[in-house]
Amino acid sequence: MTDSTFPSKSVSSDKGWSNDNDRTACLVVHPHLKNERGNLRSPQARLDECVGLALAIHVDVVHSEVVNIARPKPATLFGQGVVEALATTIGRVDKSKNEWDEGDIGLAIVDASLTPIQQRNLEKAWNCKVIDRTGLILEIFGERARTSEGSLQVELAALTYQRSRLVRSWTHLERQRGGLGFIGGPGESQIEIDRRLIDERIVRLKKDLTDVKRTRELHRKSRRNTPYPIVALVGYTNAGKSTLFNRLTNAKVFAEDLLFATLDPTMRSITLPSGRDVILSDTVGFISELPHELVAAFHATLEEVHEADVILHVRDASHPDTEAQRADVLDVLKTLGVEDKLEDCLIEVYNKSDLLGDEEIETISTRADRSEGRIAMVSAITGQGCEQLLNDVNELLSARFASFELDIPYSDGQLLSWLYSHGEVISRQDLEGHIALTVRMNDANTSRFKQKHPEFFEPVAPSTEETEPKKWSPT
Repeated sequence: MTDSTFPSKSVSSDKGWSNDNDRTACLVVHPHLKNERGNLRSPQARLDECVGLALAIHVDVVHSEVVNIARPKPATLFGQGVVEALATTIGRVDKSKNEWDEGDIGLAIVDASLTPIQQRNLEKAWNCKVIDRTGLILEIFGERARTSEGSLQVELAALTYQRSRLVRSWTHLERQRGGLGFIGGPGESQIEIDRRLIDERIVRLKKDLTDVKRTRELHRKSRRNTPYPIVALVGYTNAGKSTLFNRLTNAKVFAEDLLFATLDPTMRSITLPSGRDVILSDTVGFISELPHELVAAFHATLEEVHEADVILHVRDASHPDTEAQRADVLDVLKTLGVEDKLEDCLIEVYNKSDLLGDEEIETISTRADRSEGRIAMVSAITGQGCEQLLNDVNELLSARFASFELDIPYSDGQLLSWLYSHGEVISRQDLEGHIALTVRMNDANTSRFKQKHPEFFEPVAPSTEETEPKKWSPT
């Protein structure tokens, strides 16, 4: 085991570790497999991230450490010696190194996926509540969900996770209840009742989330009818997505230096420097080893990324593990089925540039010059680079739009108004009897325009009349 780490008073909580502190004392342990390969993060970095997750549920982390294990034990994950050493730590905190005066540790967080048996055995050995990484993230999500939709998604994920862990509960779950006495059956045990109730609730939640999915699809269909391009903010948790969202939209979405500060998606309309209106969408943050229960439950919310015309991948440029975080975000995006958009629709936004030194800024600038992808450097706090980012979004949208040259009669004011509302007028020339327009439109509007006005796309027969024919040609 590595040396213990006792966080300082300033990072543990805003209240400190005073005698009147009623927060739970917590131990955090990261099990590191010695033969683990392919992980870009160091064990200490992964431990630090788990400590950050623990602080997000308002506990006091009084002890944290990395434990090296050669081979996971099926019963307890750790070897017997490690289990006993941690039990001693949990029972007697070294008070000479901190100001904790409230007694023994009441919560142990293991930064790994524990089986129900391992969780139960560790609780018995340590005589305290034990949760694994998935349980910790679910605790955070359960606390942060604000909307009814977010609450439904969190509850579904929590019940799916909890269903397999009823076995770890105490022996009262083995009691038999009910049953038809005159038949002589054994009755239904408490664990069977609980599992049945959970199954019934899961079925109900899935039905409710199906309704949510249907409602979201109706909203997306409505946006297609008066379509504005959608720009989605995605990224690792705490990369600064909500702060950037507030900066670009002048909104007041909750943004704080906390992991998973945002759970419920938010959308706002903004106007790009070109005058084009777009919808900016703030989404839930990603994290390494994101529990599959959460990915499944939040699928209705994350579907907004599918509809995005531009994806802004917000990165914390100041974080030492920014490359590993990038890989985790791209992996989640690929599981969502938007892999085809990662080359054509993605802009990598290096946020928190105000925290970088000149050498780091130069490195990123050099990388941007050599990269085939699109890179922007901003500071959501100071606003530096945000105007250029909006220009980059506009250029990307324009590159993906089809351009047309159209001759519109002066008498057709309704069509002229529609083109201004649903396209980007690049140039206009008022001529005798008609208006020459060059217009950019996305695929959806181009399709609608062709359906409404097929005459612009039909061959024009020779005419002896002195009227200017309507025409189009892609530029």
